[in-house]
Amino acid sequence: MKARLFAAEQRKWWTLAAVSFGLFMIMLDNTVVNVALPSIERDLHMQISELEWVVTAYALTFAAFMLTGGKLADRYGRRLLFVIGLVAFTAASLACGLAPDADWLIGARAAQGVGAALMNPSTLSIITATFPPRQRGAAIGIWAGVSAMALAIGPLVGGLLTQHIGWNWVFYINVPIGFLAVAAAFLFIDESRDTSHEQKLDVLGLSTSGIGLFAFTYALIEANQYGLTSARILAAFVVAAVLLTAFVVLELHQRLPMLDFTLFRNPTFSGENAAMLLVGLAMFGVFFYVSLFMQQVLRYSPVQAGATFLPMTLLVILVAPQAGRLSDRVGSRWLVGVGLTLVSASLLLYTRLDVDSTFWTLLPALLTGGVGMALSMTPTTAAAMSAVSVDKAGVGSAVLNSMRQVGGSLGIAIMGAVVAHVAAGSLGSGATRAEAYVDGFHRALELAAVFAFAGAVVAASTLRKIEHPRHEPAVERA
Repeated sequence: MKARLFAAEQRKWWTLAAVSFGLFMIMLDNTVVNVALPSIERDLHMQISELEWVVTAYALTFAAFMLTGGKLADRYGRRLLFVIGLVAFTAASLACGLAPDADWLIGARAAQGVGAALMNPSTLSIITATFPPRQRGAAIGIWAGVSAMALAIGPLVGGLLTQHIGWNWVFYINVPIGFLAVAAAFLFIDESRDTSHEQKLDVLGLSTSGIGLFAFTYALIEANQYGLTSARILAAFVVAAVLLTAFVVLELHQRLPMLDFTLFRNPTFSGENAAMLLVGLAMFGVFFYVSLFMQQVLRYSPVQAGATFLPMTLLVILVAPQAGRLSDRVGSRWLVGVGLTLVSASLLLYTRLDVDSTFWTLLPALLTGGVGMALSMTPTTAAAMSAVSVDKAGVGSAVLNSMRQVGGSLGIAIMGAVVAHVAAGSLGSGATRAEAYVDGFHRALELAAVFAFAGAVVAASTLRKIEHPRHEPAVERA
């Protein structure tokens, strides 16, 4: 009996390792590309707006299909969708590496996002279904630590591969990892699904939300080229407003909606999702534009640019798991509030950068941001998942991750619009190209700091510690 219990206990942690392996790959691709962007720009003769689409196409499809991925995982099986997503992501990675031009690369990145969207909700819901409440915070802490580590180590990995092999290898590296992750999934993950009620795919919800988000992002990114008041951009904003409004109305009246708005009746769940949206708005654009700043203004090599993020990486690796354990005991409210305040402070520290900056000028922002990200990411995830029942874990995790990806894609677009507008004004006043970029960069960072601090206020105002019952509803396992 003891041997059986020990084996079951061990298997839980092997399950966590298997999902974390796949998670590492898809989260790595949020930032691994950033350091490779200047090389991609030169090789494929891309414009800055096309570079933004390389990053945003991934984040946007990741966000748009996440809810569908969560629904399908709950209905057909979380392990099954995890594996399907892995295969799709791996194939799309190969296509990215083979890209001969900008359109091919952007399309393949969008396909990567779809694979990631099918896979990602399953990771959290598998963990939620596998671990009891008393261990769930620690498990999610490791999950979030892996996620944060992948986001933070991405620039270094991207720099090493780009400088010593070629930018294509930031995508090719996913292929062997993908095969190993599929094997690990079948070895260590038990199948589970939600059998509580009938479920179906919400095609109308997927269409209105996906096209609406694309239209809004398109308007923000392309406004610099066509003009904010051009017919094309105004039409895109109108399409976005109409379709996103239609999405909300449809979901409120659907019998089986893709997004169950009743989840938001829980203030902790609502607060955590709002905080995650604001974190995405603040941080994704920072990775993108700090990477460009280091290579195009400071003239760092790809490896130097990637290695510069190491202090942040190490702090995230060390602090995130501990923050998860601490959130089990004291709740997430003040951990997230303090963490996002530190993130906001780090963004303001980045505004000290100029054309003569060194690594030592960057270091305070990197250290502050590393601690802030680690303190906020894990407790944010743990609190949001604790606010939903196990049978709704797939959709709950999908909503949370959608918020981060929507925030990320909008953050890149909004910061890009600010950088372009301010830089254009500075160039007109006689500034050099580098000085003009720095001026726009500073204004964008100040806006990102406001987003992060707003997230801290939301977290402190809405989060409450969830007391779990001893027994939870059973989840069917295969």
